[in-house]
Amino acid sequence: MKLVERAVAKVKIAARNFKSFRQTNPLTIRYGIDGILFPGAVAIASNNNNLFAQRLGADEFQLSMLQFLPHMLSLVLLVPMGLLADSVSNKRRLLSAALVLAGIFFAVAGGANFVPVYAVYFFLGFLALANVSVGIANLSWQSYFPEVVPENAWDEGVRESRNNILTFRARMTMIIQLVAPLTIGIILTSIVSDTGKLAAHQVFYVLAAVLLISNAVHFRKIKAVRPAEPKRISFAQMKTAARRLSKNKLFILFALVILFFHMTWHVDWTLYFIGQRNYLQMNEFLLGLTPVVAMIAQLVTLKRWSRKNSREGVERPLVWGILGLAIAPIAMIVGVSMPWQFVGVPIFLLLHATGMLAFSTVTLNIFQCLLKVVDEEYRSFSISVFIVLTTLSNAVMPVVGVAMYRGFGAAVGNARTGLIIAFAIVFVARIIAAGTWTLYVKYAAKVREQLGQS
Repeated sequence: MKLVERAVAKVKIAARNFKSFRQTNPLTIRYGIDGILFPGAVAIASNNNNLFAQRLGADEFQLSMLQFLPHMLSLVLLVPMGLLADSVSNKRRLLSAALVLAGIFFAVAGGANFVPVYAVYFFLGFLALANVSVGIANLSWQSYFPEVVPENAWDEGVRESRNNILTFRARMTMIIQLVAPLTIGIILTSIVSDTGKLAAHQVFYVLAAVLLISNAVHFRKIKAVRPAEPKRISFAQMKTAARRLSKNKLFILFALVILFFHMTWHVDWTLYFIGQRNYLQMNEFLLGLTPVVAMIAQLVTLKRWSRKNSREGVERPLVWGILGLAIAPIAMIVGVSMPWQFVGVPIFLLLHATGMLAFSTVTLNIFQCLLKVVDEEYRSFSISVFIVLTTLSNAVMPVVGVAMYRGFGAAVGNARTGLIIAFAIVFVARIIAAGTWTLYVKYAAKVREQLGQS
């Protein structure tokens, strides 16, 4: 009898959830689909990059180039693309074109193993072009979103807040980012031969391409309710935009503080893979399980952080996300310090998941904090400058992390100890980043109080 009652209760809960979903704003659902297609494609590709490059013969330095080359190329193109985005009357077309190009480049990069010589460099080149296209799509997305969902969205007939739309999109993104790595890990682990694994990588890159191109088509359904007035591209216009930006002290301070946080975040991206693969001896399944436990932790807490954003604003809760990321280097230090893999890996995964409990504030809040300080007249230009700064960090800091690991390892004569020292420095840096963000929030509140803003 109790089993029947439980089954009935579960059916009622499912019915309520389905009814709630059907009542969800159509625009929110469309951005939810975007949250599956766009980040899902990037997740599928990025979960292949290191392993595919390694199977092509890449060494540790070339692995760090997976971050460096794409982002250095982005540095050259993003500011001009920001001005271009401000000059076009329909940013959706620019976004769709970038998505299609990214898909094509990912598909071509997946064929690197057919190149008889310099396969690694062929892969690096087309991966760089794919990631640059993703960066341009991301810039266009961030510029287009405020036109679709203005700050006073209810007055424009949107009937939903930015925070709620982004929360729903983030939930869909987390689900696909949970499923994709685990599925990829299971498939790669089940394949014995290197030839079969390389073929599987190629299929994943083609799948990423299909998702990106599908999203380009899907965005035709998402219309701007308040399109920005296009700006004419000229040297004088660039000077005006730069001058306006240089006088926006709150934007400059925000960009510098978040840049420092990104530097502490990006510095261990390649180190994390080195620690997992070389010291924790994690296979493809366990590598895929790492982002899965992180996504589960974020899904469990997403609703809570979204509500906290609605109550307190989007700036204050972000400090918890930064502090949570400080647990990640501790997870690696403890994990690689264990004498046995069967002990080190579970401890690492547990601590890694713990650190991700507040990471939703990073994915949800930084973009919303940025929109609070950008110049509305030159929104795309301001966003492109911000992305250039974080892209510079993403290009340089993984290389710095590998250099730290090698340098400390050589100095003490033990590579594992060098890795531990490098992660200890990352931990301290992230604690400092949390402190600087707290000071920024207090300063920004005072400035807005003086200006009479909320």
